[in-house]
Amino acid sequence: MEILIYIGSFVAGLGLLGLGYCIWLAFSAKRAGLPDAEMKARLQRIVALNMAALGLSALGLMMVVVGIAL
Repeated sequence: MEILIYIGSFVAGLGLLGLGYCIWLAFSAKRAGLPDAEMKARLQRIVALNMAALGLSALGLMMVVVGIAL
């Protein structure tokens, strides 16, 4: 089950990269100085991406834990 640990850490790393990308998108949206409606729409898309990245990271960590347990 050693392969599960490596795959899980790779998936968790992808999730962390996605979270970093969400942070970068949020800062760039803030710097753009958009009107409130456009800012809200952009941030809603970022939140959806953020939740997906968080889920991917959690899935990777679960894979690592299962790989260690087995």
